[in-house]
Amino acid sequence: MRIAFAGTPPFAATALKALLAAGHEIVLVLTQPDRPSGRGMKLKASAVKELALSHGLRVITPETLSVKRNPEVAEAALSELQSCGAQLLVVAAYGLILPQRALDAAAGIGVDGSIKSLNIHASLLPRWRGAAPIQRAIMAGDSQTGVTLMKMEAGLDTGPMICSASIPISTEDTAQTLTDRLADIGAELVVNALNHASELVCTTQPEEGVTYAEKILKSESPVDWSMSAEEIDRRLRAFTPFPYMTACFNGEIFKLRAAHPVVGKGTPGEVLSANKTLVVACGSGALECTKLQKAGKSEMPASSFLQCFPLKAGDILS
Repeated sequence: MRIAFAGTPPFAATALKALLAAGHEIVLVLTQPDRPSGRGMKLKASAVKELALSHGLRVITPETLSVKRNPEVAEAALSELQSCGAQLLVVAAYGLILPQRALDAAAGIGVDGSIKSLNIHASLLPRWRGAAPIQRAIMAGDSQTGVTLMKMEAGLDTGPMICSASIPISTEDTAQTLTDRLADIGAELVVNALNHASELVCTTQPEEGVTYAEKILKSESPVDWSMSAEEIDRRLRAFTPFPYMTACFNGEIFKLRAAHPVVGKGTPGEVLSANKTLVVACGSGALECTKLQKAGKSEMPASSFLQCFPLKAGDILS
């Protein structure tokens, strides 16, 4: 099948790799422009771009597909998408809004030929529509999540569903580990679906159970010690590897890189123990912090952290 593909992070690259391995012809790849990365802030290509170029694929990186925002850039990209001869546009975590022209650019597949653009969405729709479904599912304490393939339309993840697959969320899952597992499931799901491209049908999403997964912001990273230890643990796992959670003592901010709930009681934010590990009281229960990171330093075990960041029982973290 002739496929145009739009995606950016490793989650999307996993799907692209699977489509290539299945023998599909990728006629065009859209991905976000190179972004500054690392301490040197050097421009770095997206995971999708790196994979696509390694296979000699045609790649375009428009800053926007909105003709109103940048007519010249958007028009060039949309024209190329419309003229590339794709039978289907597959989208996975692209990160840019796709206008109707993009959604309608491919010829179409399915029983009635109406599926022109297909999205690999990392949740069991209609729960967690939006930008950060994996993180918000962990934060909410959901017991399961999954991947939904849906026909794209102008609304935010409102399109009719083609198929889905679910997996449990473990109490050890971080956003990174869950993303990795869902990427594999999404890749398998889309390849299997396209094996029956002419038979695909869509089902309207139910009106009940709709939730929205807002984008994760760095402003959410400070720990609220008045929360329960279980809530903080879920947030920390949801914010790993970005933006992690931060705490503060005497004006110095540090990151929590790994922790888990333990039995303990005290004023929220109170250091209960600062020996080999750091134990801090929460609104209910306590959090044992096992890996931490000072500003400008690498992640380190709590025992090493406490040698260079002396804390003692009774100190209050904010």
